[in-house]
Amino acid sequence: MDRLSIIGLFLALASLVGGSILKGAGLSSLWSPAAFVIVILGTIAAILLHTSPAIFRHAFRIVRWVVRPPASDRQLLIRQIVEWSNIARRQGLLGLEPHVEQQDDPFVRKGLQLVVDGVEPDAIRRMLEIELSGQEHRDLAAAKVFEGMGIYAPTLGIIGAVLGLMAVMKNLADPSKLGHGIAAAFTATIYGIASANLLFLPVCAKLKSVIAHNSRDREMIIEGLIAIAQGENPRNIETSLAGFLG
Repeated sequence: MDRLSIIGLFLALASLVGGSILKGAGLSSLWSPAAFVIVILGTIAAILLHTSPAIFRHAFRIVRWVVRPPASDRQLLIRQIVEWSNIARRQGLLGLEPHVEQQDDPFVRKGLQLVVDGVEPDAIRRMLEIELSGQEHRDLAAAKVFEGMGIYAPTLGIIGAVLGLMAVMKNLADPSKLGHGIAAAFTATIYGIASANLLFLPVCAKLKSVIAHNSRDREMIIEGLIAIAQGENPRNIETSLAGFLG
């Protein structure tokens, strides 16, 4: 559980609500059905046109990584790779076969199976790097869904404000409606800017950092498996992989 992300989401909401109350606008000024329809539904409509269905679905599968990123313990992973290396030296590469099905991560399972099958190290590297590149590409495309929402939302907020001011202009003859109408118009701007800068863009940035961390883990796995396939000394493997801990 990423506590900083949870605290950040809470503070983002608190800053918006608290700021509205402290400025004297009150909570009621933050609610506008028209602004919600224009900005939030409009942003969703724009991003649906912007992305493919597969990428859109993947984006909402990985958004949970903001508060619950994939488990990662590089020190434990290094110890596991060194253990596999020791087994391979004592029993040969086929001695790793019982460990293949024990792996929960499909990437690790595939790589270890390639080692057990005696595939050449260069071929193992090539296949795993292709797998890594493809997964990273899909994940980054999904993260950019939220980046796109962060780009569209402020513009739609301005559209909402303009539409609200157009409605105000129609009621110039009734001064009692002007204040409320102008306030409602600017609510759309708040929706657009706040949702972009307090939610969509930070979510995108967090997902990109998680994806980069995951890719770094997989790079370490590739190097470890290649070293096992090449029959390197377990102690040398451990020393080499320690560079990934920084």
